[in-house]
Formats: sequence, C-alpha cells, structure tokens
Amino acid sequence: MQDTVLPSDLRFFSVLAMAGSLSAAARELGLTTAAVSKHLTQMESRAGVPLVNRTTRRMMLTPEGELYLEHARRILDEIDELSELLGSSKRRPEGLLRVNATLGFGRSHVAPVISKFVTEYPQVSVQLQLSVMPPPLTDDSFDVCIRFGEPPDTRVIARRLAPNDRLLCATPGYLARRGIPATPHDLTKHNCLGIRQGDEAYGVWRLTASSGLTPKTETVKIRGNLTTNDGEIAVNWALEGHGILMRAEWDIRTYLQDGRLVQVLPGWHTPNADIYAVYSQRHQMSNRIRAFVDFIAEQLTSHSLITQAGGSAYSRARDVVDEKPM
Repeated sequence: MQDTVLPSDLRFFSVLAMAGSLSAAARELGLTTAAVSKHLTQMESRAGVPLVNRTTRRMMLTPEGELYLEHARRILDEIDELSELLGSSKRRPEGLLRVNATLGFGRSHVAPVISKFVTEYPQVSVQLQLSVMPPPLTDDSFDVCIRFGEPPDTRVIARRLAPNDRLLCATPGYLARRGIPATPHDLTKHNCLGIRQGDEAYGVWRLTASSGLTPKTETVKIRGNLTTNDGEIAVNWALEGHGILMRAEWDIRTYLQDGRLVQVLPGWHTPNADIYAVYSQRHQMSNRIRAFVDFIAEQLTSHSLITQAGGSAYSRARDVVDEKPM
C-alpha cells in the first residue's frame, strides 16, 4: 500500500460492501452518492489498487477489495471487543450487530425478537438480512446467524435456542378424501408436497419409529405434483388441501393447534431442525452478541411454552375419517 489505512476507511468499506451499491451505502451512511464515490476513490488512491468494480447497476469487489474487506471486518471486531474488555461498553451492550436468518423464520420470529431487543438495548444497532440459504460458516458478513440444525464445524460456537421437530401434516379434508397413512410406506400412495432447500436429499423422507427397544428407520421416496424452494408456499399448499407436508413444528404449530392441519404418522419421528445461534469463536467475548443470543433464547423459549400451553391438535388425524371431503 502507498499510504497508511485510515480507521474511518475500515467502517466505511464494511458498510459499502454490505450495502452492495454506492447509492445504498449513501443512504446507510447519511451521505450523498457523490460523497461516497469520492471517499472510495480516495481509499483506492491510498491503497494503490482498485477495490471495487463499478457498473451502472451494481458493484463488485475486486480480489484486493475482498482481501481489504476481510481484514477490515476482523480489525473492527477486535476494536469493538477490546473496547468491551476495557469496560467502556461493559455496562450496556452497544454498537452494530449483524444478524442473518432464513426468510420465513426470520420474518415471523427473529424480526419481532429484534424489535424487543433494541427497545431493551437502544444503544445497539441491528442489521437483519434474510436469505433462502444460510451463509457459509466462513462468511464474516454477519455476527450471528440463526439457523436450523447444529453446524458440523468446531470453529464456530453453536448455541441451541429451542427444539424444533419436523412433523408430517395435512388438512382433515385431504385425509378424509385420501385416507390416513398407517405406515411410512403408505406415503407412496399420497400426494406429498416437496421442498427443495439446502443440501438435504430432495424427495426422500426418513422416518424413525418412536416405539420399540430398537429404533427402526424407514426411507420413503415421495411423489407429488407440487414442489417449491419456499417453505411458506408449501405450508399454504398444505392448508389448501393439496397433500401431505413435512415441515418444522415452528412453522405449522398454530395450524395444528387450531385444527386446520393435523399430524400424520405421529408415532414416527423425522430428523429435527432445532434452532441454533451460530457465531465465531472470536465473538464469544462480545457483550452485544452475548446479550442478543441470551435474549433470543429466552424469547423463543417463552414463545414455545406459551404456544404449547395453548393446546394441541396433533392427535386429531384419527378423527377426520368421517369428515366430508373439502
């Protein structure tokens, strides 16, 4: 580099990279687009290399920009953590918190928790980004990721926030028309709603018997005329009586309780989708991250207890055979 990197450049470039465009960064920083462009040009002049490739619609980081961003985020995290360790932020959490979550769960559950969190801790600024797929564990774009299932990586900390079983379900009307599956094999005779998400094998459901001394697992190749990569759409299809759905309990609990959906094959377990907060080991001393993870764990636990106390319609599947078709 031709000159010393300025501390102000680090935060500026981190915001710019997160925003994805000069105009979006300008809105985030409270500046004009021209001011953001000028600041970036000055940074590139000091660095001696281009950091961003600009086009009329978007911008992309150059390899040097990616390297700059990686180190900028690491340095900013270390500055924040040092500040907390020295006690300047120890009383109350403060600073920027970047959170990632999946679309449906993030919209329905994480966003409301964040609203309560910033009310409790007004000195914390939260950026929530929702995505179809969780970001790679090596991605430094986020401080905390809320995801389903414990990641198989010891380089990150994964705190279990709440249990979350996957359940099979359908409407009473559908089961009245097509019959209630008594065994996993019976699912092959039904219209099963497919969801293509993550790295899981598509179109294959694995069920394990909950009774007996030796667990028995059966693998079923499902069939159906409806497939999507959006869980919310799949739930709506199930509610409209199109077939049997496998979905996380948190996404369908309300419908099970009010009877719009009923559980299918309740004696068989499917792979769980427990909810975890995942963050880097170097963030474990961060006051604001610890406060947020503790807060969301408490909120999700309270929500789970309340909804469970509201009653359950999980066992109503056997009562629908006499109902008239929808």
